[in-house]
Amino acid sequence: MAYTLDPDVAAALAILAQAGSVTPPARGDWQALRASGNAGQAYLASITPQFSGVAATTYSTTSTDGAPIDLRWYTRDGDSPGSAVVYAHGGGMVLGSLDAYDSLLSWYVAVTGVPFLAVDYRLAPEVSGTTLAEDNFSGLSWLLDHADELGVDPSRIALMGDSGGGAPTAGAAILARDRGIRLARQILIYPMLDDRTLNPDPTLERFATWSYDNNFTAWSAVLGDQLGTGSVPPVASPARLIEFADLAPAYIEVGELDIFRHEDIAYAQQLAKAGVSLELHVHPGAPHGYERLAPNSPLAMRAMADRMRVIGSL
Repeated sequence: MAYTLDPDVAAALAILAQAGSVTPPARGDWQALRASGNAGQAYLASITPQFSGVAATTYSTTSTDGAPIDLRWYTRDGDSPGSAVVYAHGGGMVLGSLDAYDSLLSWYVAVTGVPFLAVDYRLAPEVSGTTLAEDNFSGLSWLLDHADELGVDPSRIALMGDSGGGAPTAGAAILARDRGIRLARQILIYPMLDDRTLNPDPTLERFATWSYDNNFTAWSAVLGDQLGTGSVPPVASPARLIEFADLAPAYIEVGELDIFRHEDIAYAQQLAKAGVSLELHVHPGAPHGYERLAPNSPLAMRAMADRMRVIGSL
């Protein structure tokens, strides 16, 4: 049986198509991808459910190379559950911002009561390679250093990221393991993990809301001449990892019509083979970013309920 889009997602995409034709960014043009992607994220933020009772405070830290990094701490009024999530936003590692994720992170915090620390990691190509994961790790380190004053139990911290934030999240989880920091969980939402996902799969290409050309552009910005070679470090492209033992327990979610499907399932398999506790969801009819496109759909509500359950379990 041929793949078909979830009807609510199909309707949402049809509305976008009727709003006007948009020329896809040319392969390799990261500036155009950033511009169109930032506009797309602003639209998604505008249709994300809005929640009150969540406060946001801005802090700052420095990354491992001394560069300043902004952090945004979200809390639900009156709550201090002891757990916390460090979050890396999506955007293919070349676009996106803390502001574009205010509504989504407020949703998570409003429903679960678990505070979130959003990390304004630097984007490619202004930085490259493992720097993005190091920035995210610096956010984790800051939270550990300030755990007492923020009411956080260091043993109940998770790393979380979606899409392009998946690589800096999974990379920071690798760094945490290698540097002796035990995480409660890594939560990876349709994560971008493998720089080798460049050749179109004809069964998925026509459903791609994040295209293979976009993927080439983004990974080229992150890795430069290293792209596709044997010298790519796993902290930058986590699918390159060989040793998965002792990584944090994982929650991984992807749509069956997402170009990241194969790499995400493969990553989950490697975790399972290494004895890492794992929860994996592959949602039928779902392309990349499906729950952002149709946030009130039954498909989105099922996925969000699972995420809220996992976050709340921390």
